Amino acid sequence: MSLIALEKTRARLQAKAIRGAVTSNHAGASIELINHFPAGTFQNAIIGGFWPMGDEIDILPLMSALLEMGHTIALPAVTRKNHPLEFRRYHIGDALERGPHGTRQPPKSSETLRPNLILMPLLAFTHLGERLGYGGGYYDRTLAKLRESHDVFACGVAYAAQEAQILPTEPHDMRLNGILTEIEFRRF
Repeated sequence: MSLIALEKTRARLQAKAIRGAVTSNHAGASIELINHFPAGTFQNAIIGGFWPMGDEIDILPLMSALLEMGHTIALPAVTRKNHPLEFRRYHIGDALERGPHGTRQPPKSSETLRPNLILMPLLAFTHLGERLGYGGGYYDRTLAKLRESHDVFACGVAYAAQEAQILPTEPHDMRLNGILTEIEFRRF
């Protein structure tokens, strides 16, 4: 295992512990995401969301609010290992299938969309927009592929306490354009 891989593993373990400790103290965080979402910046957008897992911040109330604001919502689907994610249309209450790694995703029969704003889960982020994910590289590959053909705003969604001073990064690690937390929205 390379030195950078070891550093990322250590950072992931530390970030998971921090997020786990924060989750129980932020019952209203889901609603605060709605209050801090920059509604005036994004209008009639196709928004790639995510189905929250474990102790990730719950974005389901935000996705409901975004639908009410006139946005189109899509959720990611893993189609093959080591390939970009596919975003499929989602309405609150639609049936979801089990995906790899414990994810939930719309079925293959759902319409495929190309989002111009992606709300991304993460373990940690920095003030420079660096993001530490789970290690599969799905979002890095997805952003690289989407940015070949159109502008995509990559917005991490997390608890404010998940901000780190520094994170180990590699050249293929895609940076965030912004972060949405229970206390603020910030552009990088």
